[in-house]
Amino acid sequence: MSKPIHPIAIHFDVTAKGPLDGVRVLDLSRLVAGNMLSLQLGDFGADVIKIEPPSGDPLRDWREDGKPLFWKTYGRNKRSVLLNLRQDAAKEALLRLVDTADVFVENYRPGTLEQMALGPDVLHARNPRLIIVRISGFGQTGPYAHLPGFGTLVEAMSGFASRNGFADREPVLPPLALADMIAGVYGASATAVALLARDRGLAEGQVIDLSLLEPMFSVLGPEAAIYRATGKVKERVGSASNTSAPRNVYRCADGKYVALSGSMQVVAKRIFEVIGRPGMIADPRFDTNSHRVENRALVDEAVGAWFAIKSRDEALAAMREAGATVGPVYAIDDAVNDPHFRERGIIVEVEDAELGSLPVHNILPRLSATPGVWRRPAPGLGEHTAAVLSEAGIDAAHIAEILAEAEAQ
Repeated sequence: MSKPIHPIAIHFDVTAKGPLDGVRVLDLSRLVAGNMLSLQLGDFGADVIKIEPPSGDPLRDWREDGKPLFWKTYGRNKRSVLLNLRQDAAKEALLRLVDTADVFVENYRPGTLEQMALGPDVLHARNPRLIIVRISGFGQTGPYAHLPGFGTLVEAMSGFASRNGFADREPVLPPLALADMIAGVYGASATAVALLARDRGLAEGQVIDLSLLEPMFSVLGPEAAIYRATGKVKERVGSASNTSAPRNVYRCADGKYVALSGSMQVVAKRIFEVIGRPGMIADPRFDTNSHRVENRALVDEAVGAWFAIKSRDEALAAMREAGATVGPVYAIDDAVNDPHFRERGIIVEVEDAELGSLPVHNILPRLSATPGVWRRPAPGLGEHTAAVLSEAGIDAAHIAEILAEAEAQ
């Protein structure tokens, strides 16, 4: 076992200002999609205020070995305010915060916000410049709008799971919250566009209808067009590709795996030369990418046989020297100990009062002139309630009443 490489240490500075300094975000969402969205904004300086019920965001309960590591990762650069929105005083406090906010994020089932008397008409009456992001599984309209909107459902219904896995086995769902994370990134981008449009005078406030389904469907790229043009539904091919060959995961002599892609003609030629089969590029079965895809099994047989007699390090060195596109298949322990991850700061070590320190992904994307900022670690439940409500002009007596009502639940 190689010696672990320690990530770059990051220190929080609450006075740091990012390019979104001055933008206030009220995040009423739960679990991953909304937290991913507000994480992007908070990482670049927005004042993200998590409005949490007495039970807290359920993401706090996603624990590993008893530790709330999901919350620690997605809760950074945010403040937590505890409000029981079933109580009138708490709802009025939320509306006071709406008066000062730029963005309002929620992921209740469609119609719920209206039932709470907090629909877009109410919010825009208080603050016409408010950007309201409504996250749901299937959108605010349509036959499925009322259905529960969990990522698992849209990962299945989008067509993604049907394309993932091997043809002779069941469809495979992603082992992580992929739909939520993709939607969160789309949502952050849409929010930035809406803020820019507002600042340019193209609109005041507006509503962003962000479903989990549509971003997930977009990952399939041109498959709807391919189906229309060919009448064919693509089958699952494991780690291979319906689009290019050679492309797969191959097992080396030492039991380790590499991923290889020969999607360009010149790269395929280099791969065949490295494995000692230069004549394949002139063989009519393999001379074009389309022909190689048609004869993918034969391509994989030839390439796989070469990898099977090489250690992973030997194979990587030979392929890289030839200019082939190849890389190791990493597990998380490989990634955290890789020097490229270390030097690029892909993983950084942040302070944590409960755990001492914690490795997390760095702020993305990297901006040369206006980078993101590390202002505060993930907050405790309701940690900033008194401070935030006081900033909104709510007096101490009312704050005490609101806290008492929340804590009574």
